[in-house]
Amino acid sequence: MKVLVINCGSSSLKYQLIDMENESVIAKGLCERIGIDGSMLTHQPVNKDKYVVEKDMPSHKEAIELVMSALTDAEHGVIKDTSEINAIGHRVLHGGMKFTQSIVVNEQVKEVIRECFDLGPLHNPANLMGIEACEAAMPGTPNVAVFDTTFGMSMPEKAYMYAIPHEYFEKYSIRRYGFHGTSHMFVSGETIKFAELDPENAKVIVCHLGNGASISASIGGKCVDTSMGLTPLEGLIMGTRSGDVDPAVVQFICNKENLTVNEVLNILNKKSGVLGMSGGVSSDFRDIEAAKEAGNHLAKVAMDAYIYRVVKYIGAYTAAMNGVDAIAFTAGLGENDKKTRKEICECLSYLGVKIDDEANDIRGQKRIISAADSKVKVVLLPTNEELAIARETVALV
Repeated sequence: MKVLVINCGSSSLKYQLIDMENESVIAKGLCERIGIDGSMLTHQPVNKDKYVVEKDMPSHKEAIELVMSALTDAEHGVIKDTSEINAIGHRVLHGGMKFTQSIVVNEQVKEVIRECFDLGPLHNPANLMGIEACEAAMPGTPNVAVFDTTFGMSMPEKAYMYAIPHEYFEKYSIRRYGFHGTSHMFVSGETIKFAELDPENAKVIVCHLGNGASISASIGGKCVDTSMGLTPLEGLIMGTRSGDVDPAVVQFICNKENLTVNEVLNILNKKSGVLGMSGGVSSDFRDIEAAKEAGNHLAKVAMDAYIYRVVKYIGAYTAAMNGVDAIAFTAGLGENDKKTRKEICECLSYLGVKIDDEANDIRGQKRIISAADSKVKVVLLPTNEELAIARETVALV
């Protein structure tokens, strides 16, 4: 069975074609600058040369058509006809309170995705465009929506409810949802298997660390808490997102700078995080680390604060679960930055965490990086959201 996985952003479309017989990637690619001048597709078939097409893509409809053309191209393609694609799995950011599991797309599902535009203004409209473009390009092929919020829907009320008047939850479904859910679901499940933990009761903390960053706590693979909230703005310090701040900061800046709430939230989403803390050095952690090493004080503060916030969340979730069996690192920074992993774990010695420096000297490979006598297993486990989406799709179709 072949599954096409689609991940649409506002001006981009990532895809992978996966053979689910052996879970191998047949081809993958990226459409960039959709709706913008200079749009292009980069198509990478396995064991073939990369194929680049520069062509106008006014919308996701044209992008999907270009993807289908690349997949079936006589020279660069990997299938003879789109009928070989058995199903399409879509990453959808927000399902609100309506969907707690992945679901085969129908008109009702699309309407709920529309209803959640306010909760995911950057992603949900693009996700829906991708679904409708696939429906037009391959009528009759089942489409599956895999929601980023699904993993967090197993949280108990004490974890997901905000301490605001209950009427706002009843009227607007304001609660903690959590994001990066597909990644957290995949990594927590794979950590349990790889570290040979009890599949029913294993207490796992997943650190999804990158430009966007979040932490989850799960027991037996079921989420009990996660750091992102109603939107991806809450929680850890990120590349450009502030993470946790006193809500009164918004009012204070509005009054002092004569800005609207929307303008300040834009600052918290796009101009804050390590970019803002470092005085504008960069949102890329490699640049922040380089500036820190060169003696930039603000870059050092930004990096120290980032690590400090991660350590605080790990400590809080360990307390909330009354223990932890494994801590997993994933995503760009988590998978590739051995120094950050070590600095975080050195702050967890009170839990009996010990890092094996030799094992930790690695990038992007599945490995236990804790010492043999560490009381908590520490795992480097590369995330694979596309495979997780494909597995969900196969289970439903």
